[in-house]
Amino acid sequence: MSGTFVGMPAFPRAAREAVGNTTLRGNLRHATHTIRDKRARAVAELDDWAALREAGKQIKDHTLRHLDRYLVQVEEAVTAAGGTVHWAADADEANEIVARLVQETGESEVVKVKSMATQEIALNEALEARGIHAYETDLAELIVQLGKDRPSHILVPAIHRNRGEIRDIFRSEMSEWGRPAPEGLTDTPAELAEAARLHLREKFLRAKVGISGANFVVAETGTLVVVESEGNGRMCLTLPETLISVVGIEKIVPRWQDLEVFLQTLPRSSTAERMNPYTSMWTGTTGDDGPRTFHLVLLDNGRTDTLADEVGRQALRCIRCSACLNVCPVYERAGGHAYGSVYPGPIGAILSPQLRGTGSEIDASLPYASSLCGACYEVCPVAIDIPEVLVHLRERVVQGGPAVRGGNRVVLKPAKGHAAERAAMRAAQWAFTHPGALRTGQRLASRTRRLHPRTLPGPGRAWSGTRDLPAVPAEPFRDWWQRTRGGKGGAK
Repeated sequence: MSGTFVGMPAFPRAAREAVGNTTLRGNLRHATHTIRDKRARAVAELDDWAALREAGKQIKDHTLRHLDRYLVQVEEAVTAAGGTVHWAADADEANEIVARLVQETGESEVVKVKSMATQEIALNEALEARGIHAYETDLAELIVQLGKDRPSHILVPAIHRNRGEIRDIFRSEMSEWGRPAPEGLTDTPAELAEAARLHLREKFLRAKVGISGANFVVAETGTLVVVESEGNGRMCLTLPETLISVVGIEKIVPRWQDLEVFLQTLPRSSTAERMNPYTSMWTGTTGDDGPRTFHLVLLDNGRTDTLADEVGRQALRCIRCSACLNVCPVYERAGGHAYGSVYPGPIGAILSPQLRGTGSEIDASLPYASSLCGACYEVCPVAIDIPEVLVHLRERVVQGGPAVRGGNRVVLKPAKGHAAERAAMRAAQWAFTHPGALRTGQRLASRTRRLHPRTLPGPGRAWSGTRDLPAVPAEPFRDWWQRTRGGKGGAK
């Protein structure tokens, strides 16, 4: 995976700064509460939601177990339908392929839609270095691009902006990128949407090359699927003469019938709609209908490394609905930028450290960007146990150990700054395997409880600085059990 957002600190410092921004917190609170309340109502309409959730999990797990076979099947089906398949092992290779394909058309502009994968590999910056201008056409992505900003949410990348800020961005920046904002533009949603529509319409009609991602790729037919709410995707997918789709290898589903599950769970979990207003599907090229040339770039970029991890691989089930972000108390207060990745929130906290590794300070901090409350697991439409993966990755950060990086088995070194934690865990392990020492320690702690400090000393301040130390009971449980039950049937 490409590097973290340039200049981003580790999560604790970035989150501390974000929490102090009252405007940001207000924007996030309003947006996330609105989306999650609507989602809850939409999900409650389906009596078989639990069955759909389990079906989505099973489909994804089956596909990941047989990914080698389905990838070959996708290539064969897309090729038979008139498309060309390219394989990209990492971000650099994917960017090189896309830039070359655009240059071969002789064009210097492209329109883009629906592709977090291209943000993951920093495609826009790579194209800019080749003299190619990439224009985002999703409304929220347009706001982010015009504002020289970064996405803060999977579904609503500009969730951290309010209407007044968006109006100011349109007024000051649209003229630099094309058609300027109308005179006297206000912050009413209808006017902002109309300004974006007029601005983008010129680009749609002029562009000869489109770049997209895909929500799903159907292996049996080679069909790509994009779901969206605005219609910009339909314009990008049908008007250009050349279409290039950059898709992560985990987006494959085996059969057309499998879409029945995801086209119910994805819209309800993301936009709280019964179905997406626009569901676009295309299979290769067909005569004079749509693009004359179609290229599919299948992106690895750390995904097969993640697949090798028996616990962490469940992150690859993700269908990018963002439901976990909208219920996460940490995301609601810190926002997406603090995660230093195009994938924010709970899913980003487990996906980014696996795609990029835990070698950087920010990636080593992401597994700790959670209270482990479990709300993310409860709403996930494909049942990713995010808390389980977070704990697994925390162990990797603190202890190091075997992992797969770049397709090779390696032994990771423990991250810096966790020596005290490792020492504490070793001490706890020793105590729990020596019952006599544990019993003595518990009794000593109870008898000296009035002398205990309210905060921990040294490195422990990082823990007790934001929470109260639990009170030690007057006597250990073992002693209470012995005293009240006389030891009958109890543990010794």
